Amino acid sequence: MPQSGVRGEGQRRGRREAEPEPEPKRLGWTAEDGFEDKGLPPDAPGWAPEGGSGGPAPDGGGDPPEDGPAAHRAGPPPRRRGGRRVLRWTALGLGVLLVAGATGGYLYYQHLNSNLRKAALDLGPGGLAKPEPNAFGQTPMNILLVGSDGRNSEKNIELGGARQDADRKPLADVQMLLHVSADRSNMSVVSIPRDTRVDIPQCTDPKDGHVYPRTTAAINESLQHGGPGCTVATWKELTGVYIDHFMMVDFAGVVDMADAVGGVPVCVDRNVYSHDRKGHGSGLKLTKGTHSVQGVQALQWLRTRYGFEDNTDIGRAKAQHMYMNAMIRQLKQGTKLTDPVQLRDLAEAATSALTVDDGLGSVKKLYDLGGDLQRVPTQRITMATMPWQYGPGEEYVLPKPGEAEATFAMLRNDVALDGKDGKGGAGAKKKPEPGPSTPKAKLDVVVQNGTDGARGPAGGRANELHDRLLALGYTGAHTDSQLTSRADTALVYRDAAQRGDALALAKALGLPSGAVRESSAVSTVRLVVGNDWRTGTEYPAAAGGDGGSAHQAPKSADPLNAEKDSSACMKVNPQYTF
Repeated sequence: MPQSGVRGEGQRRGRREAEPEPEPKRLGWTAEDGFEDKGLPPDAPGWAPEGGSGGPAPDGGGDPPEDGPAAHRAGPPPRRRGGRRVLRWTALGLGVLLVAGATGGYLYYQHLNSNLRKAALDLGPGGLAKPEPNAFGQTPMNILLVGSDGRNSEKNIELGGARQDADRKPLADVQMLLHVSADRSNMSVVSIPRDTRVDIPQCTDPKDGHVYPRTTAAINESLQHGGPGCTVATWKELTGVYIDHFMMVDFAGVVDMADAVGGVPVCVDRNVYSHDRKGHGSGLKLTKGTHSVQGVQALQWLRTRYGFEDNTDIGRAKAQHMYMNAMIRQLKQGTKLTDPVQLRDLAEAATSALTVDDGLGSVKKLYDLGGDLQRVPTQRITMATMPWQYGPGEEYVLPKPGEAEATFAMLRNDVALDGKDGKGGAGAKKKPEPGPSTPKAKLDVVVQNGTDGARGPAGGRANELHDRLLALGYTGAHTDSQLTSRADTALVYRDAAQRGDALALAKALGLPSGAVRESSAVSTVRLVVGNDWRTGTEYPAAAGGDGGSAHQAPKSADPLNAEKDSSACMKVNPQYTF
């Protein structure tokens, strides 16, 4: 698909000096405006009853504010640790930049909340079941990050060009799935090229009730079928991964957040100028080496296709990964945002730029999410691209058979893409597995049909597998009539005492060991028959793949580590150098 050039470099916003005024005045509030500082509302970070203390942060919320509620009232906040304490951002495409606290008073907190735009999470006809918690009651978290190319404002037209597209519904220019492990020890981010040909499920626009029929098209068109909720539905059907939230930003939002952060270091291996006589290119112009990009130049970097590697979306995705990794490193090392006005600018920019699902629709919820993300060590953050291959005529790309599914299965099974989970691999010492401790006839096994989804359920699967278990001697088996949806068949057990029994049952059914999982959410052994086993009573090994036994992203995913690859430079296409 053609990429519009970006007109001009634009002007960077100058840094303003903080005035020694109470915070409400610095934020533009005056007595005439009716501003009354009531402190933080009950759902704000650091709130506590009068006379109390802020107390510990919620589980997964990271470090709590140090100063208690009084620090959030009139007067600028202390400079010490301001960037880390007041804002924890890892923003969309440019990161998931997340607000960690209001900068002053109840009204300003409400103002930031009102900046956020909200939309429905899933517009598709069917949904996946949320993954079972692990043995410690923890569940992974998946967030879809979407960059919109909408030209719905003069600023977006100026930045994105193509004024003739002002009335066109926006496309999902950037799409990344951010997977945070259940124990928050690692994070994997997978991009899908925008020209990937996929099935877009039936979606219903919540604004006017219009129903968009199921179709096959480029994945970026899913955003035009009712909004980001249809992009979420498309990803869920393609990957089989449950998605908890989405965050979406447009051109103007990218520029505003990049300005507020103060620049992100990127590197090119030779001079680059993304522009040609046909009008292709983002306008990015850099000399060889490392540069700190912000504002319009940051947007140009993130949109550059002509000039990086093979002039396709594949190279652009890698450039986006480099940018995101650099921003994460910079923010984790301690941002330069120690000036209260800079902090306010970032809070304003981020909350004004984002469209989120209802589950993230407040500053407090973003704060809690930021705490979860901050717990992930930089060295355990991996960026990757869905393994792909060209379709006929090389006009679009398709998921690469086998390797794309293996990558998605790692996300579904909460296996880190960096291969450092200690769940196997070359040279790994395996502990002997326990044997069964309960006679087959006395083992309590529940069988459930998990084939619901966009294709519709495969009827009778629970009964068919129940009969198979009876024939194998598991006469204590019974069915759960409630229909659910999951991509992979799973055999879930309660605790270590049941693992031997679960493994023996998996072997009898021909299930791979990767399908056997411990979960605090079940009370007995439970077989959930997934969409990978819609027919027959013998598990289809070929269709089922490795059952989640892959332990590292395939090389075709082009993984990039946030710490190890910190010195990486984008390869410039010789046609676009100077």
